[in-house]
Amino acid sequence: MARRRSYWAWGYEDRFPSAETRAELAERVGGALGLPGFGSARAQAPLPKLEAMRPLAEPRYTPPRELRGIGTTEPHARASHTYGRGYRDLVRGFRGEFDSAPDWVFYPTEEAHLSELFRFCEHESVALIPFGGGTGLVGGTEHLATGRFRGTACVDLTAMDRVLEVDSLSHAARIQAGASGPRIREQLHGYGLALRHYPQSFELSTLGGWIATRATGHYATLYTHIGDFVESVRMMTPAGSFETQRLPSSAAGLRPDALVLGSEGALGIITEAWVRLQRPPRWRASASVHFARFEDGVDAARMLSQSGLYPSNCRLLDPFETLLHQVANNGASVLLIAFESADHPVDAWMERALSIATDLGGQCDEPKYTIDVVNSIAPRALAMLESPPPSRPSPVDHDTHDAAHWKQAFLEAPYLQSALVSLGVVCDTFETACTWDRFAELHDAVTRAVGAAMNTACGSGLLSCRFTHVHADGPAPTYTFLAPGRPGDELSQWAAIKAAARDAVVAHGGGQHYQAVGRLYQPDYRKEISPLFASVLEAAKGRFDPRGILNPGCLLPSKP
Repeated sequence: MARRRSYWAWGYEDRFPSAETRAELAERVGGALGLPGFGSARAQAPLPKLEAMRPLAEPRYTPPRELRGIGTTEPHARASHTYGRGYRDLVRGFRGEFDSAPDWVFYPTEEAHLSELFRFCEHESVALIPFGGGTGLVGGTEHLATGRFRGTACVDLTAMDRVLEVDSLSHAARIQAGASGPRIREQLHGYGLALRHYPQSFELSTLGGWIATRATGHYATLYTHIGDFVESVRMMTPAGSFETQRLPSSAAGLRPDALVLGSEGALGIITEAWVRLQRPPRWRASASVHFARFEDGVDAARMLSQSGLYPSNCRLLDPFETLLHQVANNGASVLLIAFESADHPVDAWMERALSIATDLGGQCDEPKYTIDVVNSIAPRALAMLESPPPSRPSPVDHDTHDAAHWKQAFLEAPYLQSALVSLGVVCDTFETACTWDRFAELHDAVTRAVGAAMNTACGSGLLSCRFTHVHADGPAPTYTFLAPGRPGDELSQWAAIKAAARDAVVAHGGGQHYQAVGRLYQPDYRKEISPLFASVLEAAKGRFDPRGILNPGCLLPSKP
């Protein structure tokens, strides 16, 4: 029997934490918040069931027969395609609030189906919402049909998930947009090549979703965004197909790919892309460096980002982040450093990186080096030694103890957040990026503003910070907050904390980094771009999608 996705929580139903695990989690969180017993009653309560909730509204339209063959109105499909998996999505799903559920969910298997959907939705005034892996955090898949729209249709491309062509000489592949991370890895396995883009949502998210949201992956430097891997894209729109030329690089004018990367389903539906591949790494090195002062870790991360060494991992965790992910409990900040290569040993790179970090006061145990294969093994056989795990982006056996703990916790974090929501904890992350000269002031302002907001809205709370990526000109700090929720008021508490965080970030020169725009951050995005550029985007929307049926209100305001 196929595993079933949860209709409200992150991931698969069979991986949701058990009642015993949730009880232990409630005890730990209650202790950290200074509220013993917080969440313990909810931990013992049964989880909600879709069948026991208020029935979904009846579909408001009937598609033609050829579309009914690829569509469904089954309640679980409609509910699970209503939201992404951000905090407010989880809370409303847990409560059984599915007023914005799509009327139909369609699973096309070819581009012709999309053309039929475009024609039907334009003629019947139905909003068409593209759905990748459903892992978004910004309201990119949620649409409540009002005004000129008489209903909503959700289009799920996961039936279009094949690797269509592999160019082994150029290290590239043409892949359908509905392929998930594990599905891509599985199909590329026999070629000795991989698409080494591993976002936290790797288990469920899709290539089309990565491109549409300009997702970031596991590389802390250099190859941080999916755009670094894209050679060309193909997108279907109500006005016709849009395909860019496959080139390694071009200096001719504006890149057409830029209209697709980050378009979030507002201009068209991505159906396939040529992407750059890499040989799996043969040599790896990892180390963790402990700093008594967070500021010294910041300086080390900055110097590493500007050194030209390009570590694959350069993540700085503050003391609460290390405690949260069971990396350390001694009050230290920890800098996780890693290098990898398919071509050469990385010992010299690691030695230089540790020299930089320890000169700034960092304390490091011996780094760990591994080699996966011997030089005599043919490249095509390489992949046979790096078997693709069913739901993990990369093995952890080459990591140091600290890095292994952090990576495991990082991959389990989305499941953990769903469990925390079930316990009544207000918990979320927010990301930004800023230049190095602005970070100290921004970090201080965010810490003070969010701390005050948590105390006002919730009575207490905890805030952690980590660097997910480091660029030569600035870091990408990610903040996580945990606070006690009041039953029924969790969303208003969350909104107050997020507003304080947003205002502090904007006031001190921060910007969006990797969560996309969606509907949640559309007002902020409009403030970041100039009115002239906004009008250019709206003109492009009008040309690709004349009737404004594609993901209305996402990225761009809904057309009146």
